[in-house]
Amino acid sequence: AGFIKSPLSQKRLTQDSVELYCEAIGNPIPEIQWWFEGSEPNETYAQLWDGARQDRVKINATYNLHSTSTIYIANLTSDDSGMYECRASNDRGGNHLSKSPKVKWIRSQANVFVIERPDIRTQVNGVPGKLILSCNMTEPYPGIAGHEWMHGDKTLQTDEESSVFTSYTIEGKMEEHSGIYECVYRTSPMMKAQVNISVAPQVIAYKKSEHGNEGDTGVLTCKNPSFPPVSSWLWYKNGLEVSAAPIINGSGRYIIKSSGNKTELRILKLNIEEDTGDYRCNASNSHGFGGATVNLRVRSRLAALWPFLGIVAEVLILVTIIFIYEKRRKPDEVLDGKRKSNATNHKDKNVRQRNAN
Repeated sequence: AGFIKSPLSQKRLTQDSVELYCEAIGNPIPEIQWWFEGSEPNETYAQLWDGARQDRVKINATYNLHSTSTIYIANLTSDDSGMYECRASNDRGGNHLSKSPKVKWIRSQANVFVIERPDIRTQVNGVPGKLILSCNMTEPYPGIAGHEWMHGDKTLQTDEESSVFTSYTIEGKMEEHSGIYECVYRTSPMMKAQVNISVAPQVIAYKKSEHGNEGDTGVLTCKNPSFPPVSSWLWYKNGLEVSAAPIINGSGRYIIKSSGNKTELRILKLNIEEDTGDYRCNASNSHGFGGATVNLRVRSRLAALWPFLGIVAEVLILVTIIFIYEKRRKPDEVLDGKRKSNATNHKDKNVRQRNAN
């Protein structure tokens, strides 16, 4: 038995892709082939192979317990419309192009319709405090059930209008809302277009001020949250990007790691005199330049001991003061004790003398 698990009829737009999946069960395990018949009246079935149609066709097959095969066609054109047929046979001795198999092929078919993609014009208009994104089909298109505006995986706006024009308004500046937006037309098949808000790099430092101990490794980081991504990062010492040469990765004690919208400068074995100061990270893309400054402070290894030594000194001073105070106070207390004792004795003697008289 052989069958196609994909939908038996699929609609696609030009420049899209399509994937069909076929499975065959039998003993011995069947072989699977893919064939195609175009929509023109005089076209006949022709076998497809991996790499056909200028390498736009990809065929993968696995033979384990049963047979499975997938055909994937990229960058569709109108010539790709037609009937796709999955053929399976387990006649090992006869499955050859020049011979007819002793056991007939089991066939399963799927029809693919490739529709010419309509032209969608996109635009970004900036007005004070607002950005207006718009999409407009150049020709009328039937069957529009509504629109959606997307930013990544987030849905920003939906409607059920059938117009070929749709727009979305953003409050704020262009630099604050750069990125890739999509206008989606709810049609069959679904159509969409990208609206790009592109700005020069809006570079920010992960920390404006970094601290490190002498002898340790200092790490300075900058990132760019805007679109398009950074194409080149450069680091400068003391923020002098005009009169000084950029820091070269691997030179001296410097290691630079840059990937997309993030860059990192590592300084090995920090030195108080040489490494303290300002560092500037500069980014560039197709729309301009941007940068940020990070201040690095290098502390002595003994810097952490000073607060502890201060506390110890305060304790010693306090103990010394208490000791001196106690030392000076004891003789006076002894004398006071004797005076009190003598006065008591004289009083008792006078009382006894009066009683005797």
